[in-house]
Amino acid sequence: MHLLQRYLPILNWGKRYDKETATSDLVAAVIVTIMLIPQSLAYALLAGLPPEVGLYASILPLVAYALFGTSRALAVGPVAVVSLMTASAVGELVQQGTPEYLGAAIVLAFLSGLMLVAMGLFRLGFLANLLSHPVISGFITASGLLIASSQLKHILGVQANGHTLYDILLSIIDHLNEVNWITLAIGAMATAFLFWVRKGLKKLLLGLGIKPFLADILTKAGPVAAVAATTLVSAVFHLGERGVRVVGDIPSGLPVPQLPSFDSELWLALAAPALLISVIGFVESVSVAQTLAAKKRQRIDPDQELIGLGASNIASAVSGGYPVTGGFARSVVNFDAGAATPAAGAFTAVGIALATLFLTPLLTHLPQATLAATIIVAVLSLVDFGAIKRTYAYSKSDFSAMAATILVTLFFGVEPGVVTGVVLSIALYLYRNSRPHMAIVGVVPGTEHFRNVNRHKVVTGERVLTLRVDESLFFANSRYLEDKVYELVAQRPAIEHVVLMCPAVNEIDASALESLEEINHRLSDAGVSFHLSEVKGPVMDRLKRTDFLDHLTGQVFLSQYEALCTLDPLTAHISESRTPKKTARPVVWVGPEI
Repeated sequence: MHLLQRYLPILNWGKRYDKETATSDLVAAVIVTIMLIPQSLAYALLAGLPPEVGLYASILPLVAYALFGTSRALAVGPVAVVSLMTASAVGELVQQGTPEYLGAAIVLAFLSGLMLVAMGLFRLGFLANLLSHPVISGFITASGLLIASSQLKHILGVQANGHTLYDILLSIIDHLNEVNWITLAIGAMATAFLFWVRKGLKKLLLGLGIKPFLADILTKAGPVAAVAATTLVSAVFHLGERGVRVVGDIPSGLPVPQLPSFDSELWLALAAPALLISVIGFVESVSVAQTLAAKKRQRIDPDQELIGLGASNIASAVSGGYPVTGGFARSVVNFDAGAATPAAGAFTAVGIALATLFLTPLLTHLPQATLAATIIVAVLSLVDFGAIKRTYAYSKSDFSAMAATILVTLFFGVEPGVVTGVVLSIALYLYRNSRPHMAIVGVVPGTEHFRNVNRHKVVTGERVLTLRVDESLFFANSRYLEDKVYELVAQRPAIEHVVLMCPAVNEIDASALESLEEINHRLSDAGVSFHLSEVKGPVMDRLKRTDFLDHLTGQVFLSQYEALCTLDPLTAHISESRTPKKTARPVVWVGPEI
């Protein structure tokens, strides 16, 4: 039973589900449904798919997440970045607008779902940490710009294509003489209206005395109002006959569940994009889920989240949809509207299903420019130029990775951008850990504390060299440690003891152990004893399973102060006085006092 509850979180929160909780979930579901209907249509358009596919991807996936997900507020469905990645991946293999294109998108969702579930079962949630936050932020910013630029063709009413910023803008410029001015007027007004709704409508409504809850619902319904108004204008004035591209007939009814086609060549071709979509989708989703959970002192299980998102993508594929994940804007709305459990998502699915059954005939005359305006307004909120500035001021290396990810995504495409981000994140991690921070330390006078000689006023002696390592020791930095120790010893002929201070060392792998053995051996040949201090219990347990301690020329000290008292009592005695005295043995004062 415990195992079943672990993989089906609904069995935990479902036992405490009551009328009050159901009311909160229903209210949240109504608000999210209003927001999700135009978004689903728009994001399907962004993915190069028929608009009804966006609705299909917003029904069963939400039910699947309600069963398997752990976040109380995460709203799963089509999102901008994953839609763009879907268009990029499938567009390279199949012609857009064909049945094969839709079939490939369904396979992509199914593959992504299988990968996510497998990652969850093998507890690989930690893999999301391979992407640094600056890289993710840079990728999302670049994707937002790329998505917004790709929708300009719908705002202008021209034919344009391309998967990079350069190709898209060049194609649009080449077709500027074909601009449909009615389409441009609709797109521009819809965009301006939606920006105003996002920024100023709620404040206006509150000023008119409308209650905050109702004002919030009306604000979230802004895209629905834009869809309704432009659809009505298009139908009354027959704008479709005047060159304005409209959505056209949308099939009514729910999708018939079926398995995706099993074409081995197609599956192999989509395997890499599916993995990238899985990783990016999971990172985006779990970041949102953790942020919202923390606000209510709840927790999520990243490994179970992988299973929940995987089940959602499999459900999307089975119901004729495309890859989905947790959306930032929808999840925040869901949270603010009072969603108490994942059941809010299931109620939202019911609302989308009803819309699919009864509202789709009303959308025949909906201008594509309105959906493009919805996408542009939504994705530009993802663009964070401030993060670029903050990252530059804080860390030049992180900024370099961030800038490279942005440039590659914009000018070479989404998939190269993701790969660049992953490679740079791992490369930065390895570089930083291959050159860990190490400091020669001395004792602060009158205390038992040891600090960096370059930062504090400390006492050191000539006989003992204490090197503090501020990182775990493993294959990538073990050789660097060796070189550092040999260099420092060569500079100090009077050294009799070297103490490796290890308060920040959480692990020593086999390569690092060999390096420690080599250091011990070479120092012994030079007449210098090698010691360790402040070794953590788990690290000591592993060292005891080897013969390293049997051959160690020195000792393992519980504290660095104990090591100093044992190896250099005179320096330890001098440090006890805050005013150092002149002695025959030199005392070194280094660094400014702070």
